[in-house]
Amino acid sequence: MTRFRPGLCSVTFRTLAPRTVVRLAAECGIAGIEWGGDVHVPPGQPDFARHVRRLTEDAGLSVISYGSYIAPPSDDEQAFATVLETAQALGAPNIRIWPGSRNRDSATYSPDERAHAAALIRRMARLADAVSVTLGLEYHPNSLTDERASAQRLMAEIDDPNVFLYWQPRPGLPLDEALDEFRAVGSDTSHVHVFAWDREKTRYPLADQRDYWTEILTNAPATRWPGERFAILEFVRDDSPEQFRADAAVFRQVLEEVQLSEEDKARPPGAA
Repeated sequence: MTRFRPGLCSVTFRTLAPRTVVRLAAECGIAGIEWGGDVHVPPGQPDFARHVRRLTEDAGLSVISYGSYIAPPSDDEQAFATVLETAQALGAPNIRIWPGSRNRDSATYSPDERAHAAALIRRMARLADAVSVTLGLEYHPNSLTDERASAQRLMAEIDDPNVFLYWQPRPGLPLDEALDEFRAVGSDTSHVHVFAWDREKTRYPLADQRDYWTEILTNAPATRWPGERFAILEFVRDDSPEQFRADAAVFRQVLEEVQLSEEDKARPPGAA
């Protein structure tokens, strides 16, 4: 049975200090935070990472992941070693990375370029595994995971048990297609990014896509991911804390409904 806990990507509020992000998340019933490496927890600053970890844990929240901006093959193992050190200081059990050069479609890669990226990710995965940290590949347009076939091929090329896929639908992806895609890659997925956008990336209240996300999370496929699983809110309308408060309330209701649905499925026939 899949149980998602509510999370927040700190990059949703890049202009807010970590202390303020923690307070907002705790106020809204969020259970954990994925801390971004671009603003809130820069790589190479382990003392500050330990400070953010204390802020998070003192509020009763989990550090879900370190949202790094490592992008192999643009970034090498030396850059990853700095990120890994920072993730450990942060207490992050997972590091999110971008597979491939940023803002490059998977269709433009030659077989040799793909093989090089996969080999780099595999070596990073081995470094991370040595300190009990997992890797999650961003599932995103303009990357080596920008569509189902390329994502599946990349995971086969990497062929490492310490590498997982984050999953999120491409903005505006119809529900039937999103469900088919999630089922196809689901066994390799860890966490799920949740947002309410359309194809033009216009943002909406989560309430507008409540039924969409209820269907997706209710039908989440089985996964080999061994840890706690989070559905992680990101990028609310207007970057507004007030919109986030409203979205978080809807989000928690959706997760409660999903949990009840899962419990109903697991109950033996005829049980009360």
